[in-house]
Amino acid sequence: MSSAANWSYTAFATVWKALGNDERGDPLGYSLPVTILCDYQGGLSKRIGSIGSEIVVKNTIWSEYADAGSGDWILIGVSDNPDPVEAGADEIRQVIRYADTFYRLADDFAIITGV
Repeated sequence: MSSAANWSYTAFATVWKALGNDERGDPLGYSLPVTILCDYQGGLSKRIGSIGSEIVVKNTIWSEYADAGSGDWILIGVSDNPDPVEAGADEIRQVIRYADTFYRLADDFAIITGV
């Protein structure tokens, strides 16, 4: 953990990795939940216009957790529920990587959920 993360990532989040899809395209399920250290910010909500709805940011979670990807699920807080939907988690829409500019020990990631 970088020295910056040591004081800034003081909250917990739970991540469920998507296990992919079968030959028909149906989800294979999710990994067991993993708890990570993070910080977070609430975002916007769903915008509905005259031609439909638009996906917008719901939450941004900052962490050094490098294994999150689109299609995985994340919950702010700790959960041991094996089902992310039942636990109230949000689907990860995008992950952005930021360099550890000063120490080059561990990159930071913005994990973005949407509605």
